[in-house]
Amino acid sequence: MKKLGIGLAGVGRMGRIHAIDLVSRCARAGLACVYDADGERAAALAAQLDVPVAASFEELLERAEAVAIATPTGTHAELSVAAARAGLPVFCEKPVSLDRATTVATIEAVETAGVPFQVGFHRRFDPDWVAAAERIAAGELGDVTLFRTSLRDMNPPDPAYLAGSGGFFVDVTVHDLDVARWLVGEVVEVSAHGTASDPAFAELGDIDTAVVVLRFANGALGVIDNSRGARYGYECSTEVMGTLATARIDNPHRRGLEWRTPGMAARDLVRDFEERYPYAYAAELDAFADCVRTGIPPRVTGQDALAAFDLAVAADESWRTGRPVAVKQGDSA
Repeated sequence: MKKLGIGLAGVGRMGRIHAIDLVSRCARAGLACVYDADGERAAALAAQLDVPVAASFEELLERAEAVAIATPTGTHAELSVAAARAGLPVFCEKPVSLDRATTVATIEAVETAGVPFQVGFHRRFDPDWVAAAERIAAGELGDVTLFRTSLRDMNPPDPAYLAGSGGFFVDVTVHDLDVARWLVGEVVEVSAHGTASDPAFAELGDIDTAVVVLRFANGALGVIDNSRGARYGYECSTEVMGTLATARIDNPHRRGLEWRTPGMAARDLVRDFEERYPYAYAAELDAFADCVRTGIPPRVTGQDALAAFDLAVAADESWRTGRPVAVKQGDSA
């Protein structure tokens, strides 16, 4: 089957990952062309990968069968709506917007256009998490009693990045909140605590370390710990305890090699999310292509993105007020 020709908007770090996957790793999705507001950067990547470059987003829409949006967050909503109104399916990196009303309006516009809309929560496509989710859904875990997850970056970002990040919980914890809903169920209460070990974060009114406690509608409890600067490496681990079994995902190693010397066993660690998720990022784009080709619903919808965003906002409110925040159930929009 011919690969779905995806036009990629945005060739920053995440965009480059998607571009390389579309050229080399994806089985059912391909790279039709690239576009970036920085034309020289787009041209350089296009030359490197031997793909066409579009001079404008409008030209990208004309060249592609579908669109992947990895531009700065502030442009996600506008570009998603423009692509949908042009009749093209949309894959959009999270978050859809840092503004809830804009997120809702974008989801409604895409639904009105009647095109597939998938949001980039990559862990839902990682083989480890997928295997755990399937067995939990099949009842092998029994009733979930405890959810625990950690997301720790090796090195903190440049403080200048924080201005457009949406804050710690929207930028970092939102991934864990999406996994919590996916593996366990809806969250009814969020309680968050945060601190800034780096004064640069405190000066910007943000944090770099947090613990979030969740209460689920089914009675289960959840704990999330996050850090922007763990220093030792990148770690993303999850554990789900149930009445029949426990699922644990913890694979921060780059290779299977363990080097042993007297009294010591050493293994290397991955440095960032790009090293940890080489298969997930390609799989989510292939899954998007499947949605377009077959009509099956996306595994991560706009409503999923909105629900995770709402939980992240609740966590931010809890951190700032020092009180637990109840989360309303029902239609997120």
